[in-house]
Amino acid sequence: MRQAGIYGLGSYTKGRQVSNKAFEETLDTSDEWIRSRTGIEQRVFADDEVNTSDMSYHAAKEALAHADMSADELDLIIVSSVTGDYKFPSVSSLIQERLGAKNAAAMDIGAACAGFVYGVVTASQFIQTGTYDKVLVVGAEKLSKILDFNDRNTAVLFGDGAGAAIVGPVSANRGIQSFELGANGAGAEHIKADPLIQMNGREVFKFAVRQMGDTCMNLVEKANLTKDDVDFLVPHQANIRIMEAARERLQLPKEKMAATVHKYGNTSAASIPIALVEELKNGKIKDGDLVVMVGFGAGLVWGGIALYWGR
Repeated sequence: MRQAGIYGLGSYTKGRQVSNKAFEETLDTSDEWIRSRTGIEQRVFADDEVNTSDMSYHAAKEALAHADMSADELDLIIVSSVTGDYKFPSVSSLIQERLGAKNAAAMDIGAACAGFVYGVVTASQFIQTGTYDKVLVVGAEKLSKILDFNDRNTAVLFGDGAGAAIVGPVSANRGIQSFELGANGAGAEHIKADPLIQMNGREVFKFAVRQMGDTCMNLVEKANLTKDDVDFLVPHQANIRIMEAARERLQLPKEKMAATVHKYGNTSAASIPIALVEELKNGKIKDGDLVVMVGFGAGLVWGGIALYWGR
């Protein structure tokens, strides 16, 4: 079967920058408390008139340009989001029309903060079997519209944004080497939106620390590699302490882990692709690097990918 990898990336992180101090006026919290427990210094809230499909469109346009592709070359659009513009139609359908991707099928998936990984793995199945050649995967969230701004445990954690990737066939020594997807519905009650976000932070933290590390180790084992082979880690940007626990399991130095949580907070399905964009621009991800991406989210779900970067 063909190898599937990432051709191009794009992101959207525009909006109103909200510092931790902004929450001190309305909640029993402080900048120091938020920083020390989460690593978050600020987050971005999209403008009122900007919705999930708008952010997805701009991220997708950038990814297409980075891949040197036109929208009519796309075979499929997958958008991972739990904050779509509407209950239906799907975000993917909305951006299919706006992009002019007239040859692409379109579907949304909901895997919360692990959504981008789920989307890339789904896309890779179509690529590997030869069914499709070019798939657009977007992770996008406007979480500010479902935040309870009276809840200090959740209001300070989340932000808005979008990230996109073009997935397609790559050479034999590049692309996805292993993946893992998983779920534990017994923990579904620990984080939910009904209609606003509610979370049992202690339980989610315990789950995430254990699962992120376990998934990292499983990925390298499935790829018949070792943790010494890993060049760069891109964890879901939820909490710096959870991210550091995963890094320590791989015994990577700090400079080998993507960290954007301080700027954007937890952007759910958008966090991994946004981090990929930034670290690629920073020159931290290079052609041929073994990159591990790992995320977790409401469900409780998790997912990870180990891939050799490049085409």
